[in-house]
Amino acid sequence: MRILIVGGGCAGMAAALALQQSLAARLRTGEAEITVVEPQPYLTYQPLLAEVAAGSIDPRHVVVPLRRVLPQCRVLTARITRIDHAGRRALVDTAPRGTAPAVTELRYDHLVLTPGAVSRTDPVPGLAEHGLGFSTVGEAVALRNHVLEQLDLASSTRDPELRQAALTFVFVGAGYAGVSALAELEDMARYAVRGYHNLTADDLRWLLVEATDRILPQEPADLAAHTLAELRERSIDVRLSTRLESAADRVMALSDGSRFAARTLVWTAGVRPAPLLRDTDLPLDATGRVRCLPTLQVRGPGGAPLAGAWAAGDCAAVPDPASEDALCAPNAQHALAQARLLADNLAADLERRTPAPYRPERVHCSTSLGLRRGVAHTRRGRVTGRRAWWLHRARHLRRLPSLDRRVRVFTDWLLGGIFSREVVSLGSIEHPRAEFESGFPEHG
Repeated sequence: MRILIVGGGCAGMAAALALQQSLAARLRTGEAEITVVEPQPYLTYQPLLAEVAAGSIDPRHVVVPLRRVLPQCRVLTARITRIDHAGRRALVDTAPRGTAPAVTELRYDHLVLTPGAVSRTDPVPGLAEHGLGFSTVGEAVALRNHVLEQLDLASSTRDPELRQAALTFVFVGAGYAGVSALAELEDMARYAVRGYHNLTADDLRWLLVEATDRILPQEPADLAAHTLAELRERSIDVRLSTRLESAADRVMALSDGSRFAARTLVWTAGVRPAPLLRDTDLPLDATGRVRCLPTLQVRGPGGAPLAGAWAAGDCAAVPDPASEDALCAPNAQHALAQARLLADNLAADLERRTPAPYRPERVHCSTSLGLRRGVAHTRRGRVTGRRAWWLHRARHLRRLPSLDRRVRVFTDWLLGGIFSREVVSLGSIEHPRAEFESGFPEHG
């Protein structure tokens, strides 16, 4: 029996971990084989990326090596290019990006789709040239370096227009990623300007642009309102019901008519299902997600389960039991809960038992807003300030899928409480061969 897991993110790793345990006997005897295909050899725990950008956590400590935590699985660092479920086969490209494809065929009996989602971008002029993403460790580190480099530039230039543009930071999208990234970086930059003789915190201009009429749509309205009030109290300019219409030549043009120069544009305006799903023969909904039954089986013709096909996480359109028409939101909490149930249901299906429907527990949200500041929702109501910040950290420390990483992240936090912040830009690591190449003039 061959199980193919497509994707090694939150849902993919959680499903593989649970299947390792439930199918341990079959794996030892060779009766079962689990293969995980993921372009990166690690999981990135995205809820802590904001603290990576702020320098509170070492970037290596929010990534979990797949081979270390999945010793009984076969892990392939590769990309799926096509899935033919009718023929129970997948085409896998094992070549590094930028090189000639090396496609092989992988056969399976059960398919677990967990490729997640990718950043959703709009055709905004200038966005491709000047925008920064915030969904990977590399992007979080690059954003931190970029912000600190803008402080250096503003401090050293004599051009007032360039100085103002360098000290203007625009974030588009007020979901979890956008709010936490802006709040953490604003807090870090406010601390960093203490080291400049000609910069103050009042010189910094931070803008959060959101197309809808509220921030944090997945949090309760009262918690979102409190978060909005705190951001504005910190002189962060939050523009609701506003869109970015252009970023050409680093000039931000908003739908409310305002125009200004800014050298930092961070795009966190939502996600869309992984493009891989279009290269399958599985049924997709209008948004591009795989149609699923409450049991996390792929929904086949006539509403019957599609044999051997399962999906969970951001790529899966799973009915939300709390509403007749709604689907579960694409977030880490649903991904982890769905993945664990998927593994149980797949094992039940192998044993000819009836799979259980997905009935999630109520999700209690929390967001970090900088050092010792946060907002959180609990069974008893809203919590803010330092208590919410501690609760937020405790929740995510518990959810990290590796004891090794929990200890390392906790140690980072402990050392951060003892020593002062590190506010040094290491932008040169993004181009390690720059000086080497500059020493060799072009020939010809």
